[in-house]
Amino acid sequence: MPSPSLFLVPTPIGNLEDITLRAIRTLAEVDLIACEDTRTSGVLLSHYDITTPKTSFHAHNEHRKAIHLVEQMRDGRRIALITDAGMPGISDPGYLLVRSTVEAGLRVEALPGAAAFATALAASGLPTDRFLYEGFLPPRKGRRTRLQQLADMDCTVVLYESPHRIGKLLKELGDACGPNRQLVIAREISKKFEEYLRGSVAELSAHATTRPLKGECVVMLASSRFSGRKALGRTDNSGSDPP
Repeated sequence: MPSPSLFLVPTPIGNLEDITLRAIRTLAEVDLIACEDTRTSGVLLSHYDITTPKTSFHAHNEHRKAIHLVEQMRDGRRIALITDAGMPGISDPGYLLVRSTVEAGLRVEALPGAAAFATALAASGLPTDRFLYEGFLPPRKGRRTRLQQLADMDCTVVLYESPHRIGKLLKELGDACGPNRQLVIAREISKKFEEYLRGSVAELSAHATTRPLKGECVVMLASSRFSGRKALGRTDNSGSDPP
């Protein structure tokens, strides 16, 4: 089997220690690191004394840059792709480069590591035997229709949302699912102020109105058949009390 040309390397979603030894070694050994934001990645790389050259690869240049990076890999260079946090290609730039690398007949290797949706789901208290990862909803066209489809799903639904739009999303979920549908919001995962908010759509909507949420949010919507309200309890901050 040929040696990998492209390595997909997950980076910490919060705490800088949430990275594997293999990821650190890979980033130190490749010829080039393609970063979503070279300044953000520079903090992580500096923390681990990694001096590998960096180049930008993000949503605004990925079409042009993918061609250039594949050319370099054809010349024998090994490239690692990282994003600001988590697994490259999961609601982050990466798919286009992976596809182009595969089409060029070059090998791609993905390292296991942190992913915000999996971490949040595991601690949510919602059923995890079946779930749908939706990522970010469309901002405008088709958004209402998609929300209604998600409301009817017979499994836990996982969404990503920015803190600036979380209030709008909660209102939309109330319209699509009704005020009593159970919900869990995880924010600041793996950081100092990590928090899990649990309750009905109406409860969490009221909570977000009185205390705006900060940090990227993972929103987990219970199935309409979920009957675990008592187990979930009301809104809480899991980071406020010692384990």
